Amino acid sequence: MISIHPIPAFRDNYIWLIRFGDRQAVVVDPGDATPVLQTLQQEELELAAILITHHHWDHVDGCEDLLDIYKAPVYGPDSEHIDLISPPCREGDTIAINGLELKVLEVPGHTSDHIAFYGHDALFCGDTLFAAGCGRLLGGTAAQLYESLKKISELPISTHIFCAHEYTLANLKFAQAVEPGNGAIKQRRNAAEQTRGKNQPTLPSTLKDELATNPFLRCNEEEVIVSAENFANKKLDTPAEVFTALRLWKDSFS
Repeated sequence: MISIHPIPAFRDNYIWLIRFGDRQAVVVDPGDATPVLQTLQQEELELAAILITHHHWDHVDGCEDLLDIYKAPVYGPDSEHIDLISPPCREGDTIAINGLELKVLEVPGHTSDHIAFYGHDALFCGDTLFAAGCGRLLGGTAAQLYESLKKISELPISTHIFCAHEYTLANLKFAQAVEPGNGAIKQRRNAAEQTRGKNQPTLPSTLKDELATNPFLRCNEEEVIVSAENFANKKLDTPAEVFTALRLWKDSFS
C-alpha cells in the first residue's frame, strides 16, 4: 500500500513524497531539501530513494543536503548535467524498492534528458505533462515532446498525473482560448478556481481529464486544429504541426 503527498516548494513546485512499506519514503524532484527534511522528521520516515526526472535546479538542488543525512540511491536520467545519479535510468528499466515498483519512461522534449516514473496507477512526469498543459522547450524539440506526450497518452486513462508545478489555472485559461467550445474545460477551470481558492493543490489530475481538456493531447480535434491554424496563419497538415503551433502560441500567451 502506498500513499502520495505533495510537499510545496518555492513559488509553485511540488516535491512528491511516496510513502510505503514500514515508514519508508521516496521523494521525487527535491529542488529544496528543507521542506523534505521537515516532512521526513515530522512523519518519522526513512528516505529510501530519490527520483529525478530532469536536471533543472528546482528539481535537483536539494539532493546534496538530503544525501548528507540519508544514504539513499538517486535514480534519474543518464545525463551529463547531474553528477549525483547512481544508477542512471533508461527506457524500460524498473525501480523496485520493498514493494514499490516504478517503470522508467524516456520522455524528452522539455529537456533532451527527461524521464518519468510510472507505476501503481501513478505517473511522476516532472515538467513534461502538466495539468492542462505541457513543458516549454528548454533543450529538447517540439517533435520530441509531441512523441513523449503521445507515449503518455497511451497509458491507462485511470493513471494519476503527478507533475511538478501548480500551473493548472494558467493552463486552463489557454486551453479555453484554444477550444472555447469544450464544456469540459470550462467545468474543470471552475473546479480548479474553487480548489485554489481554498489554497489546495489541483494535482494530481488523471489522464482521463487530460485527454478531455488538455489541448496538447487533443491535436486531432477539429476546433484545436482550426485555432492552431489561425495562430500560425497557415494550414497545418499533421497533428505534430498542430502541436508545434500550440507550443509557440502558449509561449507568448497571457
